Amino acid sequence: MIQVGINGYGTIGKRVADAVRQQPDMEVVGVAKTRPNFEARGAVEKGYDLYAAIEERKPRFAEAGIDLAGDVEELVAASDVVVDACPSGIGADNAAMYEEYDTPALLQGGEDAAVVDASFNARSNYDAVEGLALVRVVSCNTTGLSRLIAPLQEHYGIEKVRATLVRRGGDPAQSGRGPINDILPNPVGLPSHHGPDVNTIFPDLAIDTLGLKVPATLMHMHSINVQLEDPPASGEAIRDRLAGERRTFVIPEWLDLDGAGAIKEYAQDAGRPRADVWENCIWGESVTLEGDDLYLFQAIHQESDVVPENVDAIRAVLGETDAETSMARTDEAMGLDEGFGTATE
Repeated sequence: MIQVGINGYGTIGKRVADAVRQQPDMEVVGVAKTRPNFEARGAVEKGYDLYAAIEERKPRFAEAGIDLAGDVEELVAASDVVVDACPSGIGADNAAMYEEYDTPALLQGGEDAAVVDASFNARSNYDAVEGLALVRVVSCNTTGLSRLIAPLQEHYGIEKVRATLVRRGGDPAQSGRGPINDILPNPVGLPSHHGPDVNTIFPDLAIDTLGLKVPATLMHMHSINVQLEDPPASGEAIRDRLAGERRTFVIPEWLDLDGAGAIKEYAQDAGRPRADVWENCIWGESVTLEGDDLYLFQAIHQESDVVPENVDAIRAVLGETDAETSMARTDEAMGLDEGFGTATE
């Protein structure tokens, strides 16, 4: 069994911990927190061993009545691999600790790509990270773009990708983030950081990205134009191909999911934990081919789409199995193939 440590138990860390626990070939050694809060309490109630990320804050856990299993260094030493789900910038600071204990680590997309040995997306470059010490699982938006680009590149070739990303202002629990009542170009200059980030997965891809930030919390929305080198005869052929991809949900028109709110309610009704949406959600009726130009809309759930990618990255770094086997194993264990995406049938 692969022994997995989770350093950081917030939005991403708690989801990754639950996903790892479901895998037949993995165990959660424990999770690390910087302070006692509702998430720390939740970790203990779920039976995860809790480790202190900051030595001088350990008395605060005792005051809150939360028992600790040890310090984060002990967690790292006991793990075959660590998923670092700390806030952006902290993962880079933790890199020296992982190196000291010779434990490979997975950082998240908020970290600078220059900090790591490689960036990762399961569908696109699974084999590129085996044996590396520090790997970055790319961000939610880059994950969504990479999942879409990979099959299009493989089957039709791509001249250029143009994407406008309408980004949520903050996650539901991030009350301090905005905009509260505004629509902001973010950034005003071009490109947004997403295009260069996609190039960490597809170095030779021509891609332009623009970003907007809006007063929403549920999901991101992408407006996509892909100029194909060898397009098929119809958009329907592309819809069918995308519907056959893992972690891609092509929404049929009859479901009447008219936006991110409806998608989230659909996930909740389907029994998804935390109403998570692990797939790219592509509106089937938006998939349009005009000559060699493909157009579509897709929604990306920023809190959860990177979760299966982290699970696959664990196996990829350790060289445990191939991409298709890992993705199938991850999806089956998480229930990703059950009930939700099958609505396309």
